[in-house]
Amino acid sequence: MDTSAEVLNPYARFLGGRDPLTVLRETPVRLQGLTHAIGPAGVTVAPAPGKWTASEILCHLADVEIAFGFRLRQILAEDHHVIQPFDQERWAAPYSGIAAGEALSAFSALRHWNLLLIEHALPLQASRPVTHPERGTMTFQTVVETMAGHDLNHKAQLEQIAAKLRNASRPAG
Repeated sequence: MDTSAEVLNPYARFLGGRDPLTVLRETPVRLQGLTHAIGPAGVTVAPAPGKWTASEILCHLADVEIAFGFRLRQILAEDHHVIQPFDQERWAAPYSGIAAGEALSAFSALRHWNLLLIEHALPLQASRPVTHPERGTMTFQTVVETMAGHDLNHKAQLEQIAAKLRNASRPAG
């Protein structure tokens, strides 16, 4: 199995050398600001056909924070743990009925809880191994870096939505 950084962490390119813990700490505040910038009317508008709305992205982030939290705890609790992948599109089925603010609150609380675990575990547990069935053997640190890159990927999507709405509201001329 290919063990290159991009295979182990498909979000590595978003991280670009940034400290993952800094990214993880900053994300809830940045999401709050972007949600405010997008506004209540904008959070339910898809940026393009087939793309998630800002509200759906926030729901996804809350769900993924649950998944990452479980994975991190399993890595620390079990030797040779194998991560269970999930189908994000199936998890997204109920998102249209969940308010952006509720998703953001859930994400922020879960992130705080996960950061407490991560900060307690690092650096001692950084090299603790885990296997992802699609990506191969990785470490606790790789999962933390994946979380941060995933944050940055979706933050960029929300920034694009905010910019599109900002540009649409400007008067022509």
